[in-house]
Amino acid sequence: MIRLLLISLLPAALATPVLAQAADPHAGHQAATPAPPAAPADPHAGHSTPAPAAPGDPHAGHAMPSTATPPADPHAAHGATPPSAAPADPHAGHAMPATSGRPLTAAEQPVGSAPPPPPPTDNAADRVFERAAMDRARGIILEEHGGARVSKVMGNILEAKSDPKGGYRWDVEAWYGGDLNRFVVKTEGDGGREDGVEAAEVQALYSRAVARYTDVQVGVRQDFEPRGRTYATVGVESLFPYWFEAEGALFLSDKGDLLARIEGTYDLRLAQRLVLQPQAELGLSAQDIRETDTGSGFTHLEFGLRLRYEIRREFAPYIGVAYERSLGRTADFARAAGEDVESTSFVVGLRAWF
Repeated sequence: MIRLLLISLLPAALATPVLAQAADPHAGHQAATPAPPAAPADPHAGHSTPAPAAPGDPHAGHAMPSTATPPADPHAAHGATPPSAAPADPHAGHAMPATSGRPLTAAEQPVGSAPPPPPPTDNAADRVFERAAMDRARGIILEEHGGARVSKVMGNILEAKSDPKGGYRWDVEAWYGGDLNRFVVKTEGDGGREDGVEAAEVQALYSRAVARYTDVQVGVRQDFEPRGRTYATVGVESLFPYWFEAEGALFLSDKGDLLARIEGTYDLRLAQRLVLQPQAELGLSAQDIRETDTGSGFTHLEFGLRLRYEIRREFAPYIGVAYERSLGRTADFARAAGEDVESTSFVVGLRAWF
């Protein structure tokens, strides 16, 4: 009887764990330890807490407006200049002496701007030599340092041409004077063995230095060939950078004819004694001059290239080539007279000065 009861209870006993496992989805899993209750949320979480204000600051904890002007930096004049700011004043932060409208003393003048001191008057030699002897000695010193009178004669062009007429040409200048004021004589011309002198002129000029490398010249010009005529002359000579020499002149004749001339030369030193000199000249006229077969506008162009060897600086033979051409109405007059309007010739000459 007992055996039958145990057999009947066995299925019920086996079904109980299965039902219990189906009812609990977490059955057989190890349960995690429950977390302690969370602390209450901080209402100021994520906000930057301002630093405690110093005692006695009435604005401690107050938010200042972003547009407020920051306090002045006592080192503002010594700081680095922002990229967009103006360049720093080199005298920023320096205390300038207050002049109150009075002239600056020698000690207050910026460096290098003070006037030069007066020349000394207590020379020791005055105590030994007589006044007349000292005045004579000082006069010699002044003359040797800018007051001397010197002279020079320059034969820039003295040459013979290779043309059939046996042509020749000269261009000579002489002057006497000092650094500022000079008396200048110029002469130039050309001709041939067959026809003699075809063009010749002489200029007498007063030259005045108006700048370090520029002289203004005024005077008269006298033409002897092809027609005798006198001109009032005003011109300028200048030395440009790299030793380029240029000169120009205006000529007003006693007949009212107005002419002009522009010249330029340059010395290209190929070696210590070997020099190549290009030279150019351009002539102009304000009107037709039938007596000299000169037309208005550009009248002539000359270009020369001369290679000289300086045996001494004062004595230099040369060879070269010269080109000449009549221009504009002057060329028309030459054609009408049966003359050539251009020519090219080889030249042999001498450049000398003393």
